[in-house]
Amino acid sequence: MTKARLSLQQVVDGGLCSGCGACAYAQRDEIRMTDVPDAGLRPTPVDPEARTLPEGDGAAVCPGGELGLDASDFGTDTIADLRAGWGPVRQLWEGAAADNELRYSGSSGGAASALALYALEAEQYEGVLHIAAREDIPYLNQTVISRSRAELLARTGSRYAPASPCDGLAAIEEGEGPFVFIGKPCDVAATRKARRLRPELDRNLGLTIAFFCAGVPSTRGTLEMLEKMGVSDPSTLRSLRYRGNGWPGKATAVYSDEGDGTTSAQLSYEESWGSVLTRHVQWRCRLCADHTGEFADIAVGDPWYRPVEPGEAGSSLVLARTERGRDFVLGAMTAGYLIAKPAAPDVLPRSQPNLLSVRGAVWGRIMTLRLIGAYSPSFRGLKTFRFWCSQLSPKAKLMSVVGTIKRCLKRRMHPAFHRSR
Repeated sequence: MTKARLSLQQVVDGGLCSGCGACAYAQRDEIRMTDVPDAGLRPTPVDPEARTLPEGDGAAVCPGGELGLDASDFGTDTIADLRAGWGPVRQLWEGAAADNELRYSGSSGGAASALALYALEAEQYEGVLHIAAREDIPYLNQTVISRSRAELLARTGSRYAPASPCDGLAAIEEGEGPFVFIGKPCDVAATRKARRLRPELDRNLGLTIAFFCAGVPSTRGTLEMLEKMGVSDPSTLRSLRYRGNGWPGKATAVYSDEGDGTTSAQLSYEESWGSVLTRHVQWRCRLCADHTGEFADIAVGDPWYRPVEPGEAGSSLVLARTERGRDFVLGAMTAGYLIAKPAAPDVLPRSQPNLLSVRGAVWGRIMTLRLIGAYSPSFRGLKTFRFWCSQLSPKAKLMSVVGTIKRCLKRRMHPAFHRSR
């Protein structure tokens, strides 16, 4: 029996929205994305009189309620040992951008930026759609199109804050040539859904790149981080980087001081992400079975399988998930944009040692939601149950179940809280 697709309103009410913005693209005259500081970017009706989100193609492109990989995504040339826990991987490398400025300013080794630059300069792509800081409010994000090295360089670095890159897919659909799309795993998954509905988008979407993601903190998380950095008034902020300019780099805020100058403050990656931001990750990310971009052509992330030495130049783990992705990586290497060497398959699980237990916990959380009658996502081709059995202790399983019930009730995510609408 096939589970009925959730409506957009049910996705939002159930805390299942990832904030990708695909619904705002699919129904751009009816839906816009609005930042909810304690939650994330959420779809809201354009019509101020509407009490619920309008129905339309938005539900069909939403990754929050349903995700699925097909047998055709894997094929015989994917690495067998990685399929169950890490999705389709045809080849992997460790490397970095050949451009030293991109490598230094990027979050790890600047691999995504290097691949994007190769697309623009060598493959004559029209643009690269990705996320950058808003110029007027630097702690918020905006969707941008980069068309040059200068624009890519100015917009490097991770943005650990709500972002809706899919709300800009119309620019790709209406373009004259191919584009690169760079986003979180859920953003790329939504883009795959959208391209199935929009032939013009499919035609112009030349390459998708996902970066490894441990979850999206709310805007409240960034504001708390700024407080810890001594920035009590966010309106004084002039720029904000979450990492980069070194590996892994530091969170760096530049803000106006009491005089006419500016002051900068920094937190280490452990202090910013590990102590503050991770506590504000949205609920849908706790239900995510794909933290490494299984729906993308190429996925990139940090090779954390070894300690990072002080002052070490950044390095990236690069996964080719599709034939298109593999050809693109090899082309970038041949053209001198990416310097990389093949990596053994076990480098991936060693780089992300906690993700299999995270994947197992997802199964327990989803089953708990279903048992109590709450909204839950459905997955196809994303294995979770085997890791619930093999990766979690009895205590961890109990905590996963109890924590899910508490959070569902505390955040009013059960349908019973929304029946009066």
